[in-house]
Parts: sequence; C-alpha cells; structure tokens
Amino acid sequence: MSDIPEHGLPWLDTASRADMRRAVEALYHVHGLLGAITDLDALLASIGEESRHVARAEAASVMLYDEASDELYFQVALGESGDQEALKREIRLKTGQGIAGIAAATRAAVNVPDASKDPRIFRDADAAAGFHTRSLLAVPMIERDRLVGVLEVVNKVGEDAFSPLDEHVMAMFSSLAATAVVNARLIERQIRTERLAALGQAIAGLTHHIKNILTGLGSSTELIQMALDRNNQEMALRTWPVLKRNVQRMSNFVQDLLAFSKPRTPLCQKTELAALVREACDSVRDLFNAKELLLEGDTGDGPLYVWVDTDGIYRCLLNLIHNAAEAVPERDGRVRITARTTANGALEIEVADNGPGIPPELREKIFDPFFSTKGSKGTGLGLATSAKVVEEHGGRLELAPTASGACFRIIIPGVSGGETAEWQEF
Repeated sequence: MSDIPEHGLPWLDTASRADMRRAVEALYHVHGLLGAITDLDALLASIGEESRHVARAEAASVMLYDEASDELYFQVALGESGDQEALKREIRLKTGQGIAGIAAATRAAVNVPDASKDPRIFRDADAAAGFHTRSLLAVPMIERDRLVGVLEVVNKVGEDAFSPLDEHVMAMFSSLAATAVVNARLIERQIRTERLAALGQAIAGLTHHIKNILTGLGSSTELIQMALDRNNQEMALRTWPVLKRNVQRMSNFVQDLLAFSKPRTPLCQKTELAALVREACDSVRDLFNAKELLLEGDTGDGPLYVWVDTDGIYRCLLNLIHNAAEAVPERDGRVRITARTTANGALEIEVADNGPGIPPELREKIFDPFFSTKGSKGTGLGLATSAKVVEEHGGRLELAPTASGACFRIIIPGVSGGETAEWQEF
C-alpha cells in the first residue's frame, strides 16, 4: 500500500462522493458486526462476505497464517462461480509466494490491476477453483505487529481494477478483522480451557458418586450374605432396604445421565395428576421414614388429567424430592408437594422444604450441569436434567420466592383442559 502523505490524501481526488459514502457506511457496518460475533468460524465467514461487499468484488477469501509452517491457508473462499472449496482443500502458500504471500511477507497491500500480465500471480489457485482472475487486491491482517492472515478480493464488479480508495478501505477493514479474529481466538481458548476444567471436575464428581453407590451396594450385599449364612432373618430384613436404596440410586443416576445426554421429544400421554404425585411420594417413603422426615402431598377430590410424559415428570419429581430430603434437618425436616392446573390449562407442581434455602449467589448456577451444592455427595445432574425435561415440554423449572427454605416450581403450559381442583393433605 502506498504511503499516506502527512498533509492531504491525494487518492481522494479520484474517489467520487458516492464511493466515499459507501466506504464509510460499509466500515461502520462492519465495525458493529465484527464486534458482535465471537464464534470464530462464523466470524471468518462474515469477514469473507463483508470483504466482497466492502470492495464490490466477485470473489473474496480469508487466508489464515500458520506460524509453525510459515504458510497461508484458505479458511474461507466465497465467489459467484468456480469451486471455492477446492482452494480450501488443495492450496497452501508460503509467505512470499503468490500475491497473498507477498502481502504477508511485506506486511503491505498488493494491488494487481491486470492479473494476466503479472508473473507474481499464483496460477494454481485459479486452476484449482476453476476461476479466472482479472484483478486482485490482497491486504494483510495484522494485530499488534503479528500477522494473522491475508484478505483477498478478486475481480472488481463493474470496473477493470481496484482503486486506491479500495486499498485504503480494505486496509482499515483488515485491521478491524484482525482484531476481531484475535479476540475470537482468545474467547475460544478460554471457553475450551473452562470446558476442560469443568469436564475434569465433572468426571471426578461422577466417579466419586459411582464409587459411593458401589460401596453401599457391596457393603449391603456382604451383610445380606452374612445374614443368610447365619440364618439371621432379622439382619437380612434390616439390610434389605439399604441394598434396595443403593440399587435405586444407581438406577436414578443412569437415568439422569441418559436424560441429559441427548435431546428427546416427550412421549406425552393422558396422566392422572394425583396418582403421579402419590407414586413419586411412595417411591421415597422409606428414605423419609429412615430420616424421620415429614412428607406432605396434596391430591384432589376427583381425578384430574394432564397431557405429559409421565416417566419424565415422575423423574423430575423424584429429583426434586430427593434434593429436598437431603437439604432439610433430620427429624424436624418437612417436604411438601402441591400440584394443580390453572384456569388456562397450565400444570404447576411445587416441591417446598424447610431447609436452609439456596444462597443468593448460587441461585443462577443451580441449574447448570455438574454444579452441586452437596460436594462429593451430588452429581450436579438432578436439577439440570429436570429442567431439561420440563423445557422439552415447553415449560420451565424455576426457584420460586419463599420466606424460608426452598421451593422449586414446575410450570408446563397447555397440558389440561383448564380444570382446577381443591387439594387436601394426604
């Protein structure tokens, strides 16, 4: 790119007012666009598309610099004709090779008005893409003196060659693009680091949880075997519920993993609401009796039907009730389940407890996968899985405001005929 004199810009004399307005508007648009995109692939595609628009070119490409091999490679290639994907598959340029390589080596724009007469043109690129290059402008992307890549625009639309104004506009554009690419890479690297750290923590937590369950299974199995060897029926009967609970814990854990691992469409069916609540309560009755906790539920006077995935909502209820049971104090703990349908046909189920509640600083994290307030005792999957199941119904799981303890509320719209019922304690 030619040097800009300290006083005056001679290239302005050859630029029309319309060209200047278009260039300024394009750069203003690009500045906002590139600042809003942080996904690297989406950003690079946008840079390629906007390069064509800014320079009014038939084709454009984004080449990134591989510092290890000192090569440029096509990451994005866009054009109205030719096999642009072939460039990405087949072509890599050493710095100094071809027009893009020269722009990279010299850290300056290279404007080729007539490609047919310029021996520096890398003809293999046209051959690979099946494209005919008439004019070409290559501009390096540089961030803090480091080469990020090269932008190329090919064949000026409606004109024989790219103008000095195009050079300067593309130079400003490439500076914005380089900064955006570096920022996107930093964000991507940070996300990858955080994901790896979270994955390691999650695996450690899941492994510990499985070991705890297996330890419980092994101990209870040994005790039952000992009871059978001694013909001690009382010991066997006392140990059997422990074995049963650990088997159920393993089953619950596997179900949570399966439910969370992939999206699914709810298998909705006509479900009697009170029966569903009672079944969930009955499943945890032994746990509540062992800890001397009070479990309360509400049922209606008559049958009340909702259209839901019975197994999915049952799993949600179990997760919420188990969480509540672990949060409340032994002997004085109380968990209450209420369920109803609203006049507009929405299902609402609340699981409330008299435990310590959720600290304000944790309320936005409790639905995140693998986040647990129970330390090594929890997997961090229960609430995340429950929220996912409810969302697949088109509803939401929320932490409801309450004076004390915690209250989780399931809300699923449009699952009943709008009936309401008065609920009574059972």
